[in-house]
Amino acid sequence: MLFNKERRIQYLGFNDFWFSVIGVLILSLITDYLFNNSFTKHPFGIAVINWSASLFFTIIDWFIIRSIMIFLRKKYPDFRDDKKRILIFFLTIVSTVLFVDFVGGFLLENILNAFGINSSHTTQLKIILPILLVTIMTMAIYEAVYYYIRLKKSIKEEEQAKQVIVQTQLDALRNQAQPHFLFNSLNTLRDIIDQNSKEDAKEFVDKLSDVYRFILQSGNVNLTSLREELRFAQAYIHIQSERFGNNLKLNWRIPETALDAMIAPMSLQLLLENAIKHNVISKRKPLVIHVEAKDHQLIVQNKIESKSTKIPSTKVGLKNIQKRYALISNKSPEIKNDGNQFIVSLPLLKITDQNKSYASTDY
Repeated sequence: MLFNKERRIQYLGFNDFWFSVIGVLILSLITDYLFNNSFTKHPFGIAVINWSASLFFTIIDWFIIRSIMIFLRKKYPDFRDDKKRILIFFLTIVSTVLFVDFVGGFLLENILNAFGINSSHTTQLKIILPILLVTIMTMAIYEAVYYYIRLKKSIKEEEQAKQVIVQTQLDALRNQAQPHFLFNSLNTLRDIIDQNSKEDAKEFVDKLSDVYRFILQSGNVNLTSLREELRFAQAYIHIQSERFGNNLKLNWRIPETALDAMIAPMSLQLLLENAIKHNVISKRKPLVIHVEAKDHQLIVQNKIESKSTKIPSTKVGLKNIQKRYALISNKSPEIKNDGNQFIVSLPLLKITDQNKSYASTDY
């Protein structure tokens, strides 16, 4: 652990090599000053010898306490165990300093007496207390760094978990939209089979296949450019025109400058699909859908001509779009229904409009 940089960083939060070297030197000088004040009372050579004893005790203290600190971090790694771990660590610091002072002083006294040098070592509270305080303050730096590193890691892991949840929700909503499209397309196919020839039905299936090929080629994306969404929507309208002919009219007003804006994929197609599904489309009452991009919004509008016979509905379309926008950004679609006109405004997004929890996902 002492010479393994990776292990030091793992359990201490940083490479503490130079922190240990400087810390030991400072603590040893403080200890010598409190016990002997060697460098002011004795010649330099004697002072260095006396300081060497303090240095030895400090090294023993430092690495015993440091080893216990690492052991406690392994045993109590969770935030909920911090109080217990820090209390045990505090008691360990006090016990270690007192033990090393007592045993080391006893051994030093006997060694010096063996060489004929009279020496007596007694533990004095007024001296040992400042050493304890300095040691605790030094170890508190370890704890502060450790807490900061763990907190930073915990926040990062929480953000990553949120990103996974958001991505999962977006995937579910995107996959929900595709069966909704298929459901309504099958209803349309049924009507064609009832009202048209088999050749018309076969042609519709072929074009439906082309549309689904477009969906697969667009990939599993949560945002797409308005340019790509328009291509898909226009392909979808081309299919519907096979059924309704000139009774279905689209009025496109999309400036070139808006084509690179971002939009939730299949959102425009879902709106067109709902308009076709819930309104009368006939020669006497043609359905005219206006699609316009202005003021950073894509506006889809049509006159309400409700069908007398309700078609089975999954009630997925609008809710799906609203939920996807809620996950992706802080901007929400606006829906207006005054009984005469049905208007939906989809926000046109930029990359910077995305929520932080979503912005770093790999879409």
